[in-house]
Amino acid sequence: MPTVYVTAPSEDAERLAELVVESRLAACVNRVPTQSTYRWDGEIHHDEETILLIKTTGERYDELVSRLLEEHPHDVPCIERFDADDIEEAFGQWITDVTDAR
Repeated sequence: MPTVYVTAPSEDAERLAELVVESRLAACVNRVPTQSTYRWDGEIHHDEETILLIKTTGERYDELVSRLLEEHPHDVPCIERFDADDIEEAFGQWITDVTDAR
């Protein structure tokens, strides 16, 4: 089961989370406020952002990323996949059940 790590401007985070859960691309999204420091266009930026920890399945991952790329306000969004080596069985089944697109 992958967890997808995404950062987004705080004002867009709730919309993105709602979108991927509503469309069954994710079972759950945790939103964690954070402060990011990064280089863009040759300058250092400091922004308040939100980390989205998106719980999905391997089957839904590609569609999830495509949708995030369409909807995310950044030209180059941070989208990283972390695969769980061990996940509690009932939790994994819940993720599978609620992301089933049928």
